[in-house]
Amino acid sequence: MSYLRADAGLIRELLPPEARPPSDADGLFLFYAVLMRAKGELVTAADVHDAWAAWMESRDPGHAAIVPFDELSRTTQREDEPYVQAIQAAARVRSKDGS
Repeated sequence: MSYLRADAGLIRELLPPEARPPSDADGLFLFYAVLMRAKGELVTAADVHDAWAAWMESRDPGHAAIVPFDELSRTTQREDEPYVQAIQAAARVRSKDGS
């Protein structure tokens, strides 16, 4: 398993129970792994949304939520928060284990 897949798996494991990613979201979690490595604990909901939008471009390019983060409703913006928390938590784990 590659280091990015390992990081993606860690992020998925650290998601709170209320987060329900699609079952076929392995590619999305690879984007999240890159975010974790690039931004660590500084990752934002806007970053998470941008990664999701990039992933969604190849799946459903006409999806209504492929807009800049600031144009989303507050409700939709809040849906990114569990992923922000999981990415930040994974960054803390990786900084402790030196990965």
